[in-house]
Amino acid sequence: MKDVAHDLNVSVVTVSKALRDQSDISLATKKRILKRARELNYQPNWIARSLVSGRTHTIGLVVPDLMYSFFAEVAKGLTEKLRPFRYQVLISISEEDPTLEREEIDLLLARRVDGLVLASAQPPTSPGLFRTIEERKVPYVLIDRKILGLKANYVGVDDEKIGEMATEHLITCGCRAIAHISGPKIGTAVGRLAGYRLALERHSRLAPASLVVRGGSEDDGGYQAMRRLLRLKHPPDGVFCFNDPVAAGAVKAVLEAGLRIPQDIALVGVGNVHYSDQLRVPLSTVDQSSAQVGRNAAELLLRLIEKRTRGTRAILLPPRLIVRDSSLRNGAVRTPAQE
Repeated sequence: MKDVAHDLNVSVVTVSKALRDQSDISLATKKRILKRARELNYQPNWIARSLVSGRTHTIGLVVPDLMYSFFAEVAKGLTEKLRPFRYQVLISISEEDPTLEREEIDLLLARRVDGLVLASAQPPTSPGLFRTIEERKVPYVLIDRKILGLKANYVGVDDEKIGEMATEHLITCGCRAIAHISGPKIGTAVGRLAGYRLALERHSRLAPASLVVRGGSEDDGGYQAMRRLLRLKHPPDGVFCFNDPVAAGAVKAVLEAGLRIPQDIALVGVGNVHYSDQLRVPLSTVDQSSAQVGRNAAELLLRLIEKRTRGTRAILLPPRLIVRDSSLRNGAVRTPAQE
């Protein structure tokens, strides 16, 4: 900064204000300073700047994995929204392990991140970790997964509505025995299971325990769960799966058994992941607006960091059913490709 100030015959304070885009210097002076800084290949000292401002301009994002493209798209939306404000995103992977998640969050807090965005692996009834974050006075936003009894800022989709929407669609497709391959012990799985049961009850249908099988969140879990369902004396003719990877595994098991999709068994997933329409049988799914979840979380977190909002907010984006070949029967209409 001293070199820029000397070359342009201005004070170091004026250079600092221009580089921080402050409004109390003229536009012409700011342009001259920025031009000379680029010519000298000036790079800000972020460590020194953080000592002055009390901010590191880093955000921690904690997700179960990035193999499931839902979270990759969330990360993309988050970084796109934060980039103009010169924030960097540090991504940590919890691998659905609550203990590992705690360790990763401790490391992010030690790095003095300005805020956290969390798709938590903690059980939905365990708010203890978040009390610790609150004690450190670090703002955070939960995404995708709620923690029961915790009053926290949240961005996601109504999981109960997702369960209802998928199950209603299978009922409309003429399915009589509808199973659910449920997810891990997290809030999203609880909500989707509740929505599945509500839709069946609305149509005076039973949800026998044998038709609810835990499949986790990955394709192998869906494959094994579907094989268990196929061994039942009366297998289902419709299956609502926790997410698209689970549904992809279920599709594999059905086809290996020599059955037809959707004629013998119709399937619906959740997430609209990037390969859902490229499977051997293109997958019907419920879209969660993943990139928009990331953008909304970024906007909310920036407001919290800058103390421009009080209290807590829950932003629920509307789920959207996308009908493809895996449930295209009984007059169902395919969702147009452009949607």
